[in-house]
Order: sequence, then C-alpha cells, then structure tokens
Amino acid sequence: MASAAQTAPEIPDKSLFTIAEVARLTSTKPFVLRFWQSEFPMLQPVKAPNGRRLYRREDIEMVFEIKRLLYEEGFTIAGARKHLSNQGNASAAAPEEAPAKHVPANSRAHQKFLLDLHEELLAILTLLERE
Repeated sequence: MASAAQTAPEIPDKSLFTIAEVARLTSTKPFVLRFWQSEFPMLQPVKAPNGRRLYRREDIEMVFEIKRLLYEEGFTIAGARKHLSNQGNASAAAPEEAPAKHVPANSRAHQKFLLDLHEELLAILTLLERE
C-alpha cells in the first residue's frame, strides 16, 4: 500500500497555512484537524491574534504522518500518539540511553501505562483477527 508521504501533494512554499488550506492539502476535514490537535501534543499550530489556527510546514508534515499511522497502519489514537512521542524522544535522546526509572505499581503513571498497553494489545488483537 502506498504511504501518505508518497501520495501527498507538494506543500506550497509559504510559512503559514490556514486550517482550510491544510484540510484541502491533506484531504482531511477541519473538525478532524481540530480533534487531532487536542489529541496529539506534537501538533501545535500557532494562533493568530484573531484566534485563527495557522499551521507551519512541520505541522502539515505531522498531519500527514498522523493520517498515515491512523488510516494506513491501523494505529489507535493512543498508539499513534505514543509512537510519535517515542519517535520524538528517540531523535532527541543522547547516544547513551538513560537508565529506566522505576515506577511504583500504584502510581498514576503506572495505571496510565497499563491502560495504554491494554489499548495497544486490543488493537493488535483486532488486527490479527482481520487476517
């Protein structure tokens, strides 16, 4: 299957884009873009003084990547968010990895981790049942 990057139209040579322009470029509805903005912290368009969202080139590339993960790769929202944040952490990490922190079993972080893991496993199970 072709990836979104291969079928993505050329992004015009300008610095800021309105949500309507991004919706047209990415073939995504504006309400979906607003929802993704609330779900993916790495997708943060700037707000103009009049309150309109203005997307930068890297925001548009992130929209294409989110769309690819969700629609082509079959990721859940939580799974795509985790994948993208791990990619960001991996590219920003120093060559020497920091030791893993011990998370107490009853902490909120541990509960969130287990819930995310549960959701990921359900998504994998769904994908396996399709085959």
